[in-house]
Amino acid sequence: MELQIGLLFSLAVIALLYGSVGHGGASGYLAVLSLSAFAAQGAVWLKPHALALNIVVVVLGLYHYGRQGYLNLRLILPFALASVPFSYIGAYLLIIDWLFDTLLSLTLLWAAWRLLRRFDSTNKVSETPTKVVALGTGAGLGFLSGLVGVGGGIFLSPLLILKGWASVRETAAASSFFILVNSLAGLAGAFSSGQVQLEGNLMIQFTAAVLIGGFLGTRLGANHASDQTIRRLLVLVLIVAALRRVLGLVGLWP
Repeated sequence: MELQIGLLFSLAVIALLYGSVGHGGASGYLAVLSLSAFAAQGAVWLKPHALALNIVVVVLGLYHYGRQGYLNLRLILPFALASVPFSYIGAYLLIIDWLFDTLLSLTLLWAAWRLLRRFDSTNKVSETPTKVVALGTGAGLGFLSGLVGVGGGIFLSPLLILKGWASVRETAAASSFFILVNSLAGLAGAFSSGQVQLEGNLMIQFTAAVLIGGFLGTRLGANHASDQTIRRLLVLVLIVAALRRVLGLVGLWP
């Protein structure tokens, strides 16, 4: 019982942290579940559970950020529409874990470093991506998201901010929408390849935990936290996601 309570608390904290920047927390859930007794179930069990929890939190993010008027559909729709079929394909395929983890970890750490360098500058929207750029980028990010079993916010958020395509809160709202469609597509792809093994009783407990954390986190990000705070939280999210994979590569994390 103590282990179960500890696991649920960890899931709630992950949902709070990731939800505050418009993310669903799939990479964090994968990390937490990989350290629990459920690690023995393998990726086939872990990935769909993480994606399902992702959906719960980003729906809360869409509600809170959208309610405040930060959801820019003209910006995010091309990214999201192009990402869906490629997320489905990525989720269907099997990958070489160590190679993908290496590339992903380096990418996340690079993005975190770039955001840290820009802490003293304001996040100004300087340009809007062309439709061709948005569609191509969305397709690539969708494919990566499906492969690794996350919604794609850890890729999209730093890109939108560093390129000056969206403000911090617009980025959080856009990421919530992007993650939602990619998580749904990823679940569909995993289901088609026979990888979905969701357990109803566990999902009820997991969902309750991330609902609490996700509600608090998304409300904090949309209504109370400053832009600088959200950017710092985003850097922390990127580092947590990368750290889990780095430690896994060297055998210090299951």
